[in-house]
Order: sequence, then structure tokens, then C-alpha cells
Amino acid sequence: MITILGILYITAVALLSLFGILGLYTLWQYWRHRRDAFPCPVVDWESLPPVTVQLPIYNERFVVGRLIETAVSLHYPPDRLQIQVLDDSTDDTAQQAANLVAHFQSQGVNIQLYHRDNRQGYKAGALAAAQPHVTGDYVAIFDADFQPPPEFLLQTIPHFLQEPDLGVIQTRWGHLNAEQSPLTAAQAIALDKHFAMEQTVRHRANLFPKFNGAGGIWRRASIEDAGGWQDDTVCEDLCLSTRALLRRWRFRFLNDVISPAELPPTITAYKIQQARWAKGSTQCLRKFGAQILLDKGQTVASRLYGLLSMAAYSSNLLLLLLLLLQIPLIAARYQFSPNLVIFSVIAVSQPLLFILGQQVLYPDWLRRLRHFPTLMLVAIGLAPSNGRAILQALFSHNHPFVRTPKQGTSTGTGTAVQPYRFPFDWIILAELFLAAYAGLGIILAVRQQNFGPVFFLGACLLGLSAVAVLSLRDLSATP
Repeated sequence: MITILGILYITAVALLSLFGILGLYTLWQYWRHRRDAFPCPVVDWESLPPVTVQLPIYNERFVVGRLIETAVSLHYPPDRLQIQVLDDSTDDTAQQAANLVAHFQSQGVNIQLYHRDNRQGYKAGALAAAQPHVTGDYVAIFDADFQPPPEFLLQTIPHFLQEPDLGVIQTRWGHLNAEQSPLTAAQAIALDKHFAMEQTVRHRANLFPKFNGAGGIWRRASIEDAGGWQDDTVCEDLCLSTRALLRRWRFRFLNDVISPAELPPTITAYKIQQARWAKGSTQCLRKFGAQILLDKGQTVASRLYGLLSMAAYSSNLLLLLLLLLQIPLIAARYQFSPNLVIFSVIAVSQPLLFILGQQVLYPDWLRRLRHFPTLMLVAIGLAPSNGRAILQALFSHNHPFVRTPKQGTSTGTGTAVQPYRFPFDWIILAELFLAAYAGLGIILAVRQQNFGPVFFLGACLLGLSAVAVLSLRDLSATP
């Protein structure tokens, strides 16, 4: 029995090392393509095409005003700019949105409100329902917490005009509240790595780039050609962009165009966001895995990169398996081969990507990296929540789209606002149990003077405990 557990342990470590290899490949490709440039073409103001800006919202009372005012402030010919507010709200957000839309309509702004009295299809359903009313040749999408710069359209639209097969442009997400807390600072490091490293490589090396759901712009023809918005996953962005890639539309990532957005300010909001992304990625892997693998129009490297990227959240389940195997293996005094150290060496590539992401973006990157340990602990602490989401994607048929609550960290009044209420989630009990389990493993290992597992178990104890305690604090802080 112990031998079987040892084989399971080695298998889990080996599977985790695949993501380390993915990181090494990303580092190599970044080095090869780091100087590739995509300057914005010069386009005459009068030749700019019609554009539609879509703002999907649901119960966003704290940020809806800021969002609409930002969209109205975009620099673009007014006669060629349409703004759609796609509102599924069931609270006072609906009235706020209606008042703002009426106000700007009275000033001659081409802005419309589409309010649904149901959430059929969730965000994908709202986007699909609005599609017949789109008048623009290009469609920009911003979630409720985004504040795109006024020049956003002028920095993106010209790229499309000279490249008819360019279907999507994604810009880099900035952060409105990165300095709010160690949690938001850690999230900023994670997102910077994804955009500055992974998205840069995906686009420049043609390794299955993707649309991130907001802060990007689509050619309307590419949406229609790919089959439109579909609601059978909770990552409608990854679903559509995968279909567009399989239809041979090209993507472009603009690292120098920044779309600032709000980072989830609480651990519960962050867990909701990450669990949705974990579930959606797994759903898309199930939906498109075979098509990607068999797509002869993509290189083998591109196909493998796309598949491993979609499967990346499975690392949460592998981490939990490693944790659960610790106590029986320690108790049995199981001896691992010293050759396993090679897996640890491979795993270093992922931390290097985080560090490099900060170094290429910020002059004060060393100061920002002080929050890197927080990121690592939070990533461990999210494993139960993300792991549950993956299992739901694999075995459940009910997948509601749970939106990430926004708090409007930049309210203009300087006063904090009360967040939406968080319900109790039983996953907190799992986090506490696993934290206690890690603590018991530490005691057992120390008693046996087996200090090899202590670092991993200590990280699990700290990460899981911190996430559980912060989750309980969120419950007590909400009205």
C-alpha cells in the first residue's frame, strides 16, 4: 500500500513538473521575442471605422457610474462610437445605470441601455443578446471595474485596418488598487506575469493567445465567424477566443496599452474570481481539447502550449494530493530517491516568470517583489476552492456564473463603501481541516527528525490558515 502511495506522490510531482517545463519554454520564447515591436499605424481621424463599446454589468452599484463616465470619455469620432450598457442587475444598479444613460443621451451621446429581467446565459447571454443591436465593425468590451484610458480606441483600432485577418486585440490589464493591501499587491504580481510574460509569448510566438474577457477589442466579423458568444462555459472569453483561433483569426497583444481595473480587495472575492477561472478553463479543455490536439493548422508546440495552459489550474488538485500523502508517507518513513531534486529545479521557472514580469514593467520591481511570498501562500490557500471548481467542471451539470464583487476602491469621496454580502462557504472548513492536517504532518516529521517535508507542510499550514481566517473575517465584515 505504501509503495502505491509513493508512486502516486512521484506521479503528482512529475505532472506538476510539466508546468515547470511550460515555464522554461515560456522563458525561452520570451527571450527570443522580447524585442518584437508592433507600433500603432498612423490613421487619419476621418477614416476611423464605427466602433461599439459594450459594458456588461450585474449588481455593480459601486462602480457603474465610474464605468459609464469612463466609456463616454473615450476619444473617438462621436458619430462612429456606440456605447451599450448591458445590465442584468437586480438591485439599485439598474436605476443608477438608467439615470446615467438618460443623462448622456440628453447630451447627444450614442449610448443605449439594455436591461434584461433574467440572467439567462449570464455574461455570455448578455453579450449575445446585444449582438444584433451592434452597429460598429469592432466591439470593445470592458467589465464593470475597468477604466480604459481615453486614447484606448485610437491605440487599438488602427491595427485592424491594415490586417484583415486580425480578429482580436488584447491589452494589458493595469491595477487601480495594487497598493491597497498585501493581497492586492500579490494579485498584481500574478496578473503582471500572465500579461507581460505569458500573453506576450503567446502572441509573438503564436502559442494559442487568448482574449481575457475585458480590456480588449474584437472585429465583429471574427465573433460571428467563430459562432458568437456561447454560454456553456463560465469562461465565455476563452471559449470564443479558442473558436476564433481554430477558425484561423489572428490575435494581437499590446503590452504597452494598459487598461486599468480593480483587483478583488478581499480574499473571498478573489476566491470567487479564481474558482470561476479554474472552472471555465477546465470546461474549455473538455470542450476543445480534442480539436486543439488534432488541429494540423497549428504547430505541435502551439497545441501543447494551449492544452497545458488550459490545464494549468489542475496544479491545485495535484498540490492537495501531495499534501494528503504526506502523513502516511512520513509515518511509514518512506525514502524518496534523491533524483527527485530535478523536479524542484524545473519548478524554479515559474517563480522566475513572476520576477521577470515585475522587472520588465516597473523601475521599482524589487520593492514590489516583497509581496511575492504573500502570492505563494495565497496560491496554496486557494487550492481547495480551485480544486472544487475543477471537480465541478468535470462532474457537475450546474454551473452558475458567480461574478466577482467590486467595491469601488476609487469612489471619489475618499470614503470606503460596504461590500456585497458574502454567504458562508463550506470550503472554509476544508481549508481549516487541511491546515490542521499540515500542522500534524509537521509534528510527525519533526519527531522523526525528517525535516525534508517541513518546508512544504509549513507553507501549506500558513497558506491554508491565512485564507481560512481572512475568509471568516470577510463574513464578519459584511452586513
